[in-house]
Amino acid sequence: MDKNLDTLQVELRQTKSRGELNKLRLNGFVPGVLYGDIETNINLSIKKNSLEKLLKFGNFMSKVIDIKVDGKDFKVLPRDIEFDKVTNQPIHIDFQKLSAGTKVVVWIPVRFINENICPGLKIGGVLNIVRRKVELRCPADQIPSELTVDLSKSEIGESIRISNVTLPENVKPTIDRDFMIATVAAPTVVKEPEPGEAAATADAATAEGTEPAAADKDAKPQDEKAKAAEDKKK
Repeated sequence: MDKNLDTLQVELRQTKSRGELNKLRLNGFVPGVLYGDIETNINLSIKKNSLEKLLKFGNFMSKVIDIKVDGKDFKVLPRDIEFDKVTNQPIHIDFQKLSAGTKVVVWIPVRFINENICPGLKIGGVLNIVRRKVELRCPADQIPSELTVDLSKSEIGESIRISNVTLPENVKPTIDRDFMIATVAAPTVVKEPEPGEAAATADAATAEGTEPAAADKDAKPQDEKAKAAEDKKK
């Protein structure tokens, strides 16, 4: 087997009923099927702990895996996996056998590097990620593990598109246009009042709330003086 590929422990599966499948799962195996460039589909049993180790990686569904079945080596690609709705444990998986010349469509994760030295981010810009994965059409032996976006020269207002990403030879996006992956956007800033301005605003609010009451208080003596003066004239 290719030492550069991940491997899974698998066995031939002979189950014929739902009860046998449930027993298989209780014994620490996950049922699966291998199809593709083979005479007939092959029923598999996969060691659950071996499968779970690979599931920890976010790009599991685009990962080429080596398996040995009945003494034969196969390079396979996970195509579908079913999880229990309650326990979220894997309960079934399908693999496609890969051959020379096989082309597959896979979702590949995008990784952003050099954010710490990105000119736009260093002055307060924000990285807006539009696509965390990109769907690619690839030869089976040229599936990239990830797409790398270098932000070391990205300025505020810059858009990162698929044309800015270096793809392996014969690897093409399934979308036939130069679509956007991310942008370095200007920061959205809410201006805070200066300390002096805040104090002045508070004083004004306090004054507006207290002065009318003081004016009402002073009004009574003034009214009495006016009445006394009026009585004196009489």
